[in-house]
Amino acid sequence: MPGQRLDKWLWCARLMRTRSGAARLIAAGKVRINGARALKAGRLVHEGDVVTATPAARLAVLRVVGTAETRGPASLARTLYEDLTPPETPSLAKAATQRGPRPTKRDRRRLDAFRTDTL
Repeated sequence: MPGQRLDKWLWCARLMRTRSGAARLIAAGKVRINGARALKAGRLVHEGDVVTATPAARLAVLRVVGTAETRGPASLARTLYEDLTPPETPSLAKAATQRGPRPTKRDRRRLDAFRTDTL
């Protein structure tokens, strides 16, 4: 059962821009294959393996569908995997930073008056 080096597969699947970047991601322990941490960039991936990676602080869960000899266009890269990434849930931090419209000058004056009256 032939396989492909993990760093090369990440690069061909366009998860990373460079193979050396993929190797650094693996060495940092941010890639798992079937739940087990990948320790070396030369580890082989086979069809059916589930690769979990966190490039650029985002989670990617991918099932390997195929391999490629060379890196091709993005349309070919999408055929190498099946995306199993769970949908992103809105976090409380994002909700706290998203405010309504900016208050007008009149609103600000009313808020200032309210704050000084309550103190």
